[in-house]
Amino acid sequence: MPATSEPATSGVLTIVLFHSVCGLRPAVHAAADRLRAAGHEVIVPDLFDGRTADSVPDGILIKDEIGKEELLKRAITAVAPYSERGLVYAGFSFGGAVAQNLALGDEKARGLLLMHGTSDIAEGAAVDELPVQLHVADPDPFEPHDWLTAWYLQMRRAGADVEVFRYAGAGHLFTDPDLPDYDAEAAESAWKVALGFLADI
Repeated sequence: MPATSEPATSGVLTIVLFHSVCGLRPAVHAAADRLRAAGHEVIVPDLFDGRTADSVPDGILIKDEIGKEELLKRAITAVAPYSERGLVYAGFSFGGAVAQNLALGDEKARGLLLMHGTSDIAEGAAVDELPVQLHVADPDPFEPHDWLTAWYLQMRRAGADVEVFRYAGAGHLFTDPDLPDYDAEAAESAWKVALGFLADI
């Protein structure tokens, strides 16, 4: 039997970490290394096939060029070899939206960690107390307060156990040291809480 289909070692989570619209940048690899240092196995799919952007607007152009359906297909293909393990889905901004869509459709999902982004919730979506944690700037032009309130209520109705952490004054992608949005204090605070969240799963 291939190693990829075997269950993860007891106490070790298998985390799939999706990049933002800026692509698979060094900050994503650094985040994966941080999670590995905490004892977890981390898979980091490249949905943009090597392409990266230095700003969110440029990244959106890449995302739109590839298209939503193709990106979702790539994401599903990337996680398929590991899905039997019971995955924790995670992602940055756009990657968070991808992670959310996959987690809500995976009955074996063990958790959902969202950094900077959420997604629409399909009508009738249901999970069994899925642990969900969101870290988001406050304010965030891509995640306005009204949207987040509605998102939180919908996730709760779907059966998720949701926590939301907001970071006043931080930029949208505040965990990426190479982008103008970076906020070192907010980033370290978010990672500290996120690692605790994962340790409790």
